[in-house]
Amino acid sequence: MAAKIKKGDKVVVLTGRDKGKTGEVVQMLPKEERAVVRGVNLVKRHQRQTANAEGGIISKEASIHLSNLAYADPKDGKPTRVGFKVLEDGRKVRFAKRSGDLIDG
Repeated sequence: MAAKIKKGDKVVVLTGRDKGKTGEVVQMLPKEERAVVRGVNLVKRHQRQTANAEGGIISKEASIHLSNLAYADPKDGKPTRVGFKVLEDGRKVRFAKRSGDLIDG
């Protein structure tokens, strides 16, 4: 199955403590069906000081399951489902089902 959400996409969180937040996908983990989204699902981690990194408690993004994410519609930023269609020139592109706008224009 082709990926409906890709790195660099703007997504909306549908459930959980960050419900309603939007962010950009920083990293995809397709084997686990998860994604890391900038500014979403922040967790505190205790980090030991090393030569190149400061020690202490740092905040970083944890991954979030793809079922809890939806693509943000390019027109109004609201959650939308993603569909696929093949253009006349043979390219397969993603489109927002809510507005019909092409995603990979």
